[in-house]
Amino acid sequence: MTKDMPKTMGQQFGRRSWAEPWKIKMVEPIRMIPRERREQALIAAGFNTFLLKSEDVYIDLLTDSGTGAMSDRQWAGLMMGDEAYAGSRNFYNLENAVQTYYGYKHIVPTHQGRGAEHLLSQAAIRKGQFIPGNMYFTTTRLHQELAGGIFADVVIDEAYDTQNPHPFKGNVDLGKLEALIKDKGAENIAYVSLAGTVNMAGGQPVSMANVKAVRALCAKYGIRLFLDATRMAENAFFIQEREEGYAEKSVAQILKEFCGYTDGAWMSAKKDNLVNIGGWLAVNDPALFEELRNLVVVYEGLHTYGGLAGRDLEAMAIGIAECVQDDHIRSRIGQVRYLGELLADWGVPITRPVGGHAVFLDAAAFYPHLPQIQFPSQTLAAELYLDSGIRSMERGIASAGRDPKTGDHYYPRLELTRLTIPRRVYTQAHMDVVAEAVKAVYDARSSTRGLKMVFEPKYLRFFQARFERL
Repeated sequence: MTKDMPKTMGQQFGRRSWAEPWKIKMVEPIRMIPRERREQALIAAGFNTFLLKSEDVYIDLLTDSGTGAMSDRQWAGLMMGDEAYAGSRNFYNLENAVQTYYGYKHIVPTHQGRGAEHLLSQAAIRKGQFIPGNMYFTTTRLHQELAGGIFADVVIDEAYDTQNPHPFKGNVDLGKLEALIKDKGAENIAYVSLAGTVNMAGGQPVSMANVKAVRALCAKYGIRLFLDATRMAENAFFIQEREEGYAEKSVAQILKEFCGYTDGAWMSAKKDNLVNIGGWLAVNDPALFEELRNLVVVYEGLHTYGGLAGRDLEAMAIGIAECVQDDHIRSRIGQVRYLGELLADWGVPITRPVGGHAVFLDAAAFYPHLPQIQFPSQTLAAELYLDSGIRSMERGIASAGRDPKTGDHYYPRLELTRLTIPRRVYTQAHMDVVAEAVKAVYDARSSTRGLKMVFEPKYLRFFQARFERL
């Protein structure tokens, strides 16, 4: 092996290499279309990777949301769907799974995570109230704003430094949180919104010590604490690995303890819970549950199906049990790290430490010659597709959107392009191909031109906005 070649996982960590804890039973063919066709496809999509056709994509790292591979047990569970309109047995299996592994008392199923975000925002926010959280997430903040709330960022400052090695960059800054409470008044805080692994910071986790401290502060002021549990199983792995006193505990034990410090959670089951569609909202307060159970009938469907077929509920219940298996989480995060370490070995600027679900390229460091208004993260995603047919996504100024009061762009401190790894889908060879493609784009960085936005939707513009080359 030459000094220019990346190390294997075993060589990097001083042990023998590991293998995925599954074997392949079925395959889906993929192919890379010629560069000329990729350029045509990119122009037709307005340089927005969300608008590309999947048949024109070679390796799809757009998102880990609903793109994972289900297990043989989950596929078998689909055949056990009870499609009764009310009282499906699959709902009760899901309810039991959430109670067993997450520990909450009352469960409302939803079609996906943003359905749960919408219900909670409508039920728990009064107009003008503040919702402090450990960095914004796009759909979460929008639902809070549509309900009349005002998001306030209280994440620690280390989250905004892509090279800071802090092991828990998703932590809440307790000083910021308490200062906000004192300034605005506890009655004007709807709830604290805590995300397990902070997506926009690079998939960075929250420590158990931090959630305990946030719980104590919330109790002091009589404020509720709700959790975005979308990637909490991955967060539990980081606690097991990095936090004193948890090395001998299972991911399942850590997950349940963490959730026990919160009043409820919403979930996009398309991530940790290993399904292609689905979500849930769980709370402990019976009065809040009654309101949510009533609202779900208006927006999603009856409280025992929440916009999903019985078979989807069953696959979700099985996926919950599978996602907390230590071997699964170790393999899942190991593959993400493998890609991250390959890029780091080549000097490609990425967010460190590598997060749980994706490798985040530092687009601002890629293109220091591009001002933020020229959309460097969007540019990097477009260049990567053009080079190799790999689809990634922007997590910078386009995702941040506009201030609803002033209409001005939000200018986030991080300008990142996300390489999101679907669960149980790709092999290490695919990661090698991705790393080589990113390196090629990085080597050509000085001649890259930015983009201008030529079409902007009103909400969540990064999904459907269109761009042109400058």
